Amino acid sequence: MQAKKRYLILVSAGACLVLLFYLGGVQLPAARRSRHERSRNGYRSDQPWPHYSDPLQAFLPWDQTDTEDYNLHISPRQKRDVNRSVYKGKRCRMDSCFDFSLCQRNGFKVYVYPQQKGDKISESYQNILSIIEGSRFYTSDPGQACLFVLSLDTLDRDQLSPQYVHNLKTKVQSLPLWNDGRNHLIFNLYSGTWPDYTEDLGFDIGQAMLAKASISTENFRPSFDVSIPLFSKDHPRTGGERGFLKYNSIPPFRKYMLVFKGKRYLTGIGSDARNALYHVHNGEDVVLLTTCKHGKDWQKHKDARCDKDNAEYDKFDYKEMLHNSTFCLVPRGRRLGSFRFLEALQAACVPVMLSNGWELPFSEIIDWNTAAVIGDERLLLQIPTTVHSIHQDRILSLRQQTQFLWEAYFSSVEKIVLTTLEIIQDRVLEHGSRSSLMWNSHPGGLFALPQYSGYLGDFPFYYATLGIKPYPKFTAVIHAVSPLVSQSQPILKLLVAVAKSQYCAQIIVLWNCDKPLPAKHRWPATSVPVIVIEGENKVMSSRFLPYDSITTDAVLSLDEDTVLSTTEVDFAFTVWQSFPERIVGYPARSHFWDSNKERWGYTSKWTNDYSMVLTGAAMFHRYYHFLYTHYLPTNLKNMVDQLANCEDILMNFLVSAVTKLPPIKVTQKKQYKETMMGQSSRASRWADPDHFAQRQTCMNKFASWFGTMPLIHSQMRLDPVLFKDQVSILRKKYRDIERL
Repeated sequence: MQAKKRYLILVSAGACLVLLFYLGGVQLPAARRSRHERSRNGYRSDQPWPHYSDPLQAFLPWDQTDTEDYNLHISPRQKRDVNRSVYKGKRCRMDSCFDFSLCQRNGFKVYVYPQQKGDKISESYQNILSIIEGSRFYTSDPGQACLFVLSLDTLDRDQLSPQYVHNLKTKVQSLPLWNDGRNHLIFNLYSGTWPDYTEDLGFDIGQAMLAKASISTENFRPSFDVSIPLFSKDHPRTGGERGFLKYNSIPPFRKYMLVFKGKRYLTGIGSDARNALYHVHNGEDVVLLTTCKHGKDWQKHKDARCDKDNAEYDKFDYKEMLHNSTFCLVPRGRRLGSFRFLEALQAACVPVMLSNGWELPFSEIIDWNTAAVIGDERLLLQIPTTVHSIHQDRILSLRQQTQFLWEAYFSSVEKIVLTTLEIIQDRVLEHGSRSSLMWNSHPGGLFALPQYSGYLGDFPFYYATLGIKPYPKFTAVIHAVSPLVSQSQPILKLLVAVAKSQYCAQIIVLWNCDKPLPAKHRWPATSVPVIVIEGENKVMSSRFLPYDSITTDAVLSLDEDTVLSTTEVDFAFTVWQSFPERIVGYPARSHFWDSNKERWGYTSKWTNDYSMVLTGAAMFHRYYHFLYTHYLPTNLKNMVDQLANCEDILMNFLVSAVTKLPPIKVTQKKQYKETMMGQSSRASRWADPDHFAQRQTCMNKFASWFGTMPLIHSQMRLDPVLFKDQVSILRKKYRDIERL
């Protein structure tokens, strides 16, 4: 029995070997023919068998197989050849295609090539160049530059566009500093043209970095290129409108759940997703409208759905839909990017991305999962179910993050350009780069300068996130401009009153007077250290320099003639501890729009409405000294120094621009106005009509630079508990404030 089994096994094995040999012999000639054909197509017969790692392609109907998109998919080799022609520096990374030594001498400086006579340049690209030239990164000396930007317009590289610049390849190669693109940055919004819309710029970019819209993940070089959003020529140059989310509605649902309104492409690249939207549209809470009524000869190519789609398209107002929808669909167009992306962000309509392979804008720093829904074109029919399943708490969080990202990085061309430069600077100065929290939380990376500190707890914005509190003491900085001639001068009384505060760590007297420093015995004896510093160049901006002597988080900024009691100082600091990112103080002012003169006005009238707290008696975080010195442009600070005026207005502009919040006014004694105006050293300044006119001019100059009016009105005043209540004075902590 066992012998019979062994016999059957041997027979079976032999039969299998014969069958395999027979089948292999049949296939051998075919294999030889295949190799022969490959050699004719460019392969050598001695090459090893190629390894194909590309996934199988999805089935396409027969009528779509003649499109350019399909041809690219069925020919992986052709596709790779196209990609090689797009970027020859495909493998470029910062460590291989960037010369860090150029940045070690002078830091991160950017040089813009001078414009040549006769060069055509679009308004959008001119805006980009002007923004760079007006930034703190700019240098006019190429020998000091770390990064170079072309003056040749590279924004629109669509050959059918009127903005297309011809002979760019020759012009770029002739630049004396080009050096194969090393340490160069190229901005681009549109590349390729009909029908395939490749990402070819029409010239060899060499080792240059790209700041490009609609860039694919396949061509994007991580930590080297920068993906930027597609923006229109009408996008604001500076400032920009704020987001449209005025208040948080609970629950956070709107009239529509999901909307889209835009063009439909009947054939070619980008047509698949938009052609299928009608399957999801229900005309009620999911409104996805398309029209094929675009282009000169659209009627020649229209399909059976065109007339119906066009009629439905005209029934709905796009802005009304945008402002009344919870989610906004952002499908790809001919290119991967779309104007709908920025429109949705501004409208607090959570973007639902439907553009496979798109490297989202600023993906290196922004966590888009906190502000958008990333969909898949192949799963379009699941999108409505997906957005309906998102919890209302999550929707509210997504919506709030869209507003933060819009205002921090996308509301103007200036913010887009500066964000691009800051990203590159973080790569160059890795030891001083921003954390993900700094980029993705208020106030954003443009206002959180890592050169100030590498520890988040040193900034006024992250105390709650870190679960810590600011240092429980303050440093008083008294700005002295008058000589010390009498022991009864207000500055000496102020110094004594502030020194008695239980929260005072030290007092710094900034001596900006033309007279020599007083002898040490002229200053009163105090329980806290008094440091006298001679002002740098005796200018107004020196009061906001980031002095190393300031060791506390809080700074109490004081004019020499300010009259405050110890109780008032204590209360102001107590309030500031709850609002460390804002200005907290006493004398308030306001701004208004003068419709007759069509300009901003400044008023010192004492009303319940205010938008500024003067830094002559105010508490704020020391980080704003650093931001004032290193963020604001030199021309604004020079204006302040020349006028010896407006430094307090500029600081209020800066803090309100950062926080998007008004300052906080606290209780002060009734006599403050009369007492302050009665002092000799500054009475002439406040009463001088030229001084007031200068402040009007400053308001408009500052608003022009910020691109908007950052000041915000408030009617809130914080008083001590039981202030003015008809109870025993002994029950009140800050009882002296009522007696003053």
